[in-house]
Amino acid sequence: MKKKRVPSRYLKVVEWSDEDNCFIGRIPGLIDGGIHGKDEEEVYKELCQVAEEAVELYNESGHPLLPPTAIAF
Repeated sequence: MKKKRVPSRYLKVVEWSDEDNCFIGRIPGLIDGGIHGKDEEEVYKELCQVAEEAVELYNESGHPLLPPTAIAF
């Protein structure tokens, strides 16, 4: 599998939060925490970047990646 495709194997969720009055983005199964912001597309773009960085950190540390969470059709 090409390295570039690995981050795509993790589900990225962006949802509106009435409580926080902004979009909340998360990557279940890959990172704890999340990204927040007023622009849905920007939150998603940041999530994609975070996924790439997380995969890089896993690879550099020698720890195995967590199982993918995205479903391929």
